[in-house]
Amino acid sequence: MSTATVPAVRQPTMSPAPKLGSAHSLRRLPVQERSAARVRRMLDAAADLIEEVGYDRLSTTAIAQRADVAIGSVYQFFGDKRSLAEALSQRYIDMYIERLTARFDAEPPADWNAGVGAAIEEYVHMYRTAPGFRVLHLADAIDPGRGERIATGGDAIAAQILSGVEQRFGIKPDRNLTEAVTVAVETGQALVRLAFRRDPDGETAAIAEAGRVVGDYLARRLS
Repeated sequence: MSTATVPAVRQPTMSPAPKLGSAHSLRRLPVQERSAARVRRMLDAAADLIEEVGYDRLSTTAIAQRADVAIGSVYQFFGDKRSLAEALSQRYIDMYIERLTARFDAEPPADWNAGVGAAIEEYVHMYRTAPGFRVLHLADAIDPGRGERIATGGDAIAAQILSGVEQRFGIKPDRNLTEAVTVAVETGQALVRLAFRRDPDGETAAIAEAGRVVGDYLARRLS
């Protein structure tokens, strides 16, 4: 199996993002810490409820009650439950990127396979520990009548990685690099989803296959 050595000094640094979800999912950004704390409570409540009852039975009223805020506070920051779910998904992407960055900084991977293995392990950790994460990421579609999907991280994660490469190495991502990273991320996500569809704890064989497939692909494309 072909691998390419990745020197320790050449690991991309990905800047952590705020824990309030993406700005485009919010009607307005909270200015005061008290408002930011309310938004965090709403997202925590949405996560717990999605885990308990699923997205279809989620309601803004239930979120307000669980977060102990007025329903008007929910609509002050979020247009509907979909925008709450989008912000929650983005918050989990931010958490994933922060965990992965900290791991790479503490112990830079020696090659593509080690780096991919770490990335997949952290992604699996999110599936197993983050309330509502697997519901959002296993869903084939959310609100299918709107003809849209809630972003579950592939493009956002790839963009963070490419941004880190540019910041650390001064390498502006070209079409080839962008395509390689995007395909690698999407492939890894798909195989991890398969693992958790087969087994609530994540099928070991499918998770291992995700690491092998993505590691081999990157070694061939980017060596």
